[in-house]
Amino acid sequence: MKETLEQRSTFSTALNDGLPYLAWSIALLAMAGSLFFSEVMDLPPCILCWYQRIGMYPLVIIIGVGIILRDRRLKSYALPICLAGLAISIYHNLLYYGLIPESITPCAEGISCTSRQIEWFGFITIPLMALSAFVIVTSCLLLHRPKDK
Repeated sequence: MKETLEQRSTFSTALNDGLPYLAWSIALLAMAGSLFFSEVMDLPPCILCWYQRIGMYPLVIIIGVGIILRDRRLKSYALPICLAGLAISIYHNLLYYGLIPESITPCAEGISCTSRQIEWFGFITIPLMALSAFVIVTSCLLLHRPKDK
């Protein structure tokens, strides 16, 4: 069975149209997950986790409103926040896995940014989950091509 150009175009259009919804879903899941860890499991967030929350939580509203309004400029105002959160998340992971010395951390008060609170399957950690969420949301925003009106 040969795939026609029209079928390929329909699939790529559907995939493109779904990217903002995937970005919003991941941001919502990341927000709910971080609230679950801190409020239900009583795992206090470190200072870098707080900064990442500052980046992720507004994305739920910003991307959601952009989807509802079908705003072609969604990428221009969601991406800077997402990239800032991604940069903090990359720094946090480098610190967490010992690639950056702990002596240059902003975590002077409260819980350490390198404390091991969760480690599922020996490698899935809270900082890694945050990094994954920021990578997926950023990728969705970068790959999305708004429709011409």
